[in-house]
Amino acid sequence: MCADWNAPQAPFHVHGRTWYVGPKGLSSVLIDSGKGLVLLDGALPQSADEIVANIRALGFDVADIEWIVNSHAHFDHAGGIAALQRMSGAQVASSERGAEGLRLGNATADDPQAAMGAAAMAFPPIEHVIAMADGASIELGDLKLTANYTPGHTPGGVTWTWRSCEEGDCIDMVYADSLTAFSAPDFRFTQDPATIAGFQRSLRKVATLPCDILISTHPEASELFTRRDADVEGNPFIDDQACRAYAGRSSSMLGKRIADETAVKAD
Repeated sequence: MCADWNAPQAPFHVHGRTWYVGPKGLSSVLIDSGKGLVLLDGALPQSADEIVANIRALGFDVADIEWIVNSHAHFDHAGGIAALQRMSGAQVASSERGAEGLRLGNATADDPQAAMGAAAMAFPPIEHVIAMADGASIELGDLKLTANYTPGHTPGGVTWTWRSCEEGDCIDMVYADSLTAFSAPDFRFTQDPATIAGFQRSLRKVATLPCDILISTHPEASELFTRRDADVEGNPFIDDQACRAYAGRSSSMLGKRIADETAVKAD
């Protein structure tokens, strides 16, 4: 799927000082704090040059990126971070478990997708990563970017939130981590009730976040381009029910996965 994920996409404005700068199938988001730039996710290893080109097309300098933050340590969201860090000199941040995966350059042993194989899941490792606590924030200029732990899809998943202002109108922005119960073929979520409970807490957390605009790690999961192209008055991305709907779809997927695993176990 990498070729489709990495299809070229022109950057576009989302709200205030927030822009989409990723390829077509993998989100990467740029925020201008007024005192430096913050980049959310780096997509694939081969996406780094496209992300840089998109940032420059908006008139920004890659050298002004102060922080790169990650949603989760998989090759399709963390793959380009090492190159982007070298080009910008930025600090990299994630959750404690996410930082472990970024330093490893691979899925951690307890990741649901780890059994896909080390070669399949590998990406360029990042040596220096700042591990942020749940609820901790990066404060830069007029930006306060908060890490919200949302494990489930991976053990170290993070959903990032911030306030965005435009002509005095301030709204709540959410960059939601993947919440899909996707795994290697032999992985069973039901083998560890604590993993399921943590996943369910993450779903409830995302559903109840202050959320006016949602951007998901895979843009189609939050219908980002459909919203962008909608013929509506005002900002087409604004939907205060988007996070609830996103979590609801993911909850249904997890419920089906649990039911399927339970049925197999019963047989």
